[in-house]
Amino acid sequence: MKNQIKYSILEIAAISDGTSFKETLNNSLKLAKAAEKNHYTRFWFAEHHNTDTVASNATSVLVGYVANNTETIRVGSGGVMLPNHSPLIVAEQFGTLAQLYPNRIDLGLGRATGTDTPTALAIRSDFMQSARSFPEEISKIQHYFDAQNKSSNVRVAIAEGMEVPIYILGSSTDSAHLAASKGFPYAFGSHFAPTHLQTALAIYKQEFQSSEVLNQPYTIAGVNVIIAETDAEAQILFTSLIKMFYGIFTGASKPLQPPVEMDFGMRQMLQHPTVQQTLKYSFVGSKATVKAGIQSFLEDTQVDELMVSTNVFGFENRVKSVELFAEVMVEINNS
Repeated sequence: MKNQIKYSILEIAAISDGTSFKETLNNSLKLAKAAEKNHYTRFWFAEHHNTDTVASNATSVLVGYVANNTETIRVGSGGVMLPNHSPLIVAEQFGTLAQLYPNRIDLGLGRATGTDTPTALAIRSDFMQSARSFPEEISKIQHYFDAQNKSSNVRVAIAEGMEVPIYILGSSTDSAHLAASKGFPYAFGSHFAPTHLQTALAIYKQEFQSSEVLNQPYTIAGVNVIIAETDAEAQILFTSLIKMFYGIFTGASKPLQPPVEMDFGMRQMLQHPTVQQTLKYSFVGSKATVKAGIQSFLEDTQVDELMVSTNVFGFENRVKSVELFAEVMVEINNS
């Protein structure tokens, strides 16, 4: 019997034009509930700072918000950007979450800062040193969660012995070496940084060392998915995402814009080299079109789980895409 491919959601809480922060965060919860209803495995929040276009800033707060208002779906960070945080505080936050929502909390950890350098310095003046010592910072978190830490001079008692799986997040090969050496599951951000996906996955699998948490490699890949009733309708929805990344790369970021026709101008925008490369793993179309693309991606990568990002204008369009993608994955897993 073949392995069942899990499917999950990565949420950045992108602000749509004309939508407030509160409305956006309330919609994140509604999306998590829709994901839970449609048997998604987990719902992760990213971490970003110094932006008026993304509401996913206080990751642990949002994890608690969603976990408190759902029943079964796993909720976590995709991820906590560790250079911004004290390992002790992270252990306190996620240990507390694990006490409140046992066996439902994930801790994804990344080496980036999720922001620009001046903001990173405002968050934590020694962030560069913390980034360089990322493996040691992770070990500190492990130490605080260890049930044997009771005799230590510095403790996080609320976290000791709690089950909070740690995932290494990455968008380069460095993270693959680290995840493999620690025997942790590995999540690659190929939804925005596809270049090194295959190389990173190969390194991780070749170098993987079994650990107390995993006896064989476990891989997650990020993908952009936009599904509608027809290919043409999905392509129109895709224009909002194209404009979002084009704005980022040209220094003209705006809230998520309403979709437009996929005309010559939009196709030219999509052909911008950086935009085109960034959106390489975007699966856009009807159920049949996306199913074919996802099947090919799974055959090429052999990943165990897909982490889906669906940033489209209009909340009802997001929910519809999430529902249709669940149907796609059921069909793939049953084929």
